[in-house]
Amino acid sequence: MGRNSTLTDMTLLPGVDPNVAGLAAGSSSPAQEVKAKKKPMKSLYLKFFETAPDGKSRICRLCRKSYCMTTATGMCRSSLPPCTLEDNMLIDSCKYLSSSVRLWPKEKVQEITLEVFRSMKEDVKASLQCVSSRFSVTLDFWTSYEKIVYMSVKCHWIDENWVSQKVLLDVCRIPYPCTGPEILQVLMDVLVTYNIDSRVLACTHNNSQDSINACHELGRKLESRKLPFCYIPCAARTLKVIIEAGLENVKPILAKIREFILLTNSNQEMMGDFKHWTEVYQEGSWKLPFYHSANWSSDYSMLDVVKKAPNAMDNTIKKVEEIFGPRDWVLSTSEKSVIDSLHSYLEPFFKTTTNLCNCKLPTVGLVFFFMDHVFELINMCHESSHQEWLKNIAGDMSKTAHKFISEAYSIYTFTAAILDPRIKGELIPETLNSASHLEDARNHFVRDYSNTFQAVGNGHATQDTTEEAGAFSFAEEIIRKRRRVSMTTAVDELSQYLAEPPAPISTDALEWWRGHSSRYPRLSLMARDFLAIQGTSLDPEELFTSKGDSIHKQQYCLPLNSMQATMCIKSWMQSGYHFNFQSTIIDFGSLVESATTTGDIDDSSLLHNRMVSN
Repeated sequence: MGRNSTLTDMTLLPGVDPNVAGLAAGSSSPAQEVKAKKKPMKSLYLKFFETAPDGKSRICRLCRKSYCMTTATGMCRSSLPPCTLEDNMLIDSCKYLSSSVRLWPKEKVQEITLEVFRSMKEDVKASLQCVSSRFSVTLDFWTSYEKIVYMSVKCHWIDENWVSQKVLLDVCRIPYPCTGPEILQVLMDVLVTYNIDSRVLACTHNNSQDSINACHELGRKLESRKLPFCYIPCAARTLKVIIEAGLENVKPILAKIREFILLTNSNQEMMGDFKHWTEVYQEGSWKLPFYHSANWSSDYSMLDVVKKAPNAMDNTIKKVEEIFGPRDWVLSTSEKSVIDSLHSYLEPFFKTTTNLCNCKLPTVGLVFFFMDHVFELINMCHESSHQEWLKNIAGDMSKTAHKFISEAYSIYTFTAAILDPRIKGELIPETLNSASHLEDARNHFVRDYSNTFQAVGNGHATQDTTEEAGAFSFAEEIIRKRRRVSMTTAVDELSQYLAEPPAPISTDALEWWRGHSSRYPRLSLMARDFLAIQGTSLDPEELFTSKGDSIHKQQYCLPLNSMQATMCIKSWMQSGYHFNFQSTIIDFGSLVESATTTGDIDDSSLLHNRMVSN
């Protein structure tokens, strides 16, 4: 970069979030949200924004778009591709703010981004070498607008302070034909690059047959090296498929409700009418505009409107028809009856997805506990429902449930479940709980976690009758006795742990182990490994709430030359890693403070020296 670099130049570096920049790698839990100290809003560009009516965001006076209050004057959090800097409207807007503004060419941005990506990747790799427990990985797949298939690989573990940690390892293109062998090769390359291929205990995939085939072959490779490994389907995606089966027959009705909600949200008079009629008919208090998105939470909210405010909806539609003409939105009595029954049936599903989304640590045991409850509801409906259409829906759901059970239930997931102090053997699904699984788990524990003494020699007795040989044999005998005592004590740890009642379901599982690890020193080592196994391949919120909307847009829109670096840098910074450019850690908060203190964004010599090390 030249000596004339400006603050505007630096704010256009991709993937930089001023709220997390400057945090040391590993200095805080990647699973914990970093909360920055509140500072006075003194950006040079605040005069171009006005506070929105909700008081939580700002509206640009130029484009009239709404931005988060704390990031209203920042673009980099959006992780836009370098080609964005060639957009004429952006260039004109920046020149309007300051005629001296220069924007980097996209080639320069691409070069800087790749350099930052390589530096931060080395930091991530170095941090993983300090982890003492086993890892679990999760896989997610998507297709971009360029028809390119990508796979993200995330790594999960529990650190020595009993804090759940996770980090994105890579975002990789899957080459044609994008089947099991290609996925396996890319996954192995990632694991080997980070030097964790021999330390991966489990992989949670996206339920596709190609990813299952890849995980199966990975398991065979690790088994040949005598390394334990399991792979399980994503419970959240399974639940999504089950719910979609429940909504399949009411799609035409949902389309009517969606049209009503979309128009209501865009019309203040309609919102006022709806609120008026809910008061008249005492149909509850509603937050307007209605929540609307292309996800399950939005679909359930639409069912909620019909079930709990049918009169307000009908009267509001009548008013619309008087003004705009006929609308095919009014639901018939039979349609309302279907929605009412379906709402009641799906209410436990909604509570389940809400709990999964709000859960701090969705362990395998807790996830299976919720899924088992859903499966019981499906079976009850399939066996006893008097409504044939609802019974058929439950039948379709049941097929997906059985498939999940056959793929997810194993000795590894059994072990992960019983090591959750809230679950143990009491709340574990009946089809997973078996004496053989318990015996296998006990043997695995004794074999891999209970030995604290190392054998001397090869363990075979000799016939040498010399004094030295006698002393050696006697020493071996002592060691064997100690090992037997050690193993007995270890088995007692597991037996004692399982004999005690489970902790309350509201208990933080990792906090529980933090307080009991000294009581179960060997078992706690096993718990750290197995509690890191993920029940879902992605954050449930990304599937069931609007949180996933922005993520999916970015995954779809980023081009090939930006996808990997842009998404990784942003994720690493959110996980607490430094923004590392040319071996220099960049603290954007300090840069902005320096600029606002001097009041001159063109005086860049100090900023330039902070940003680049020669």
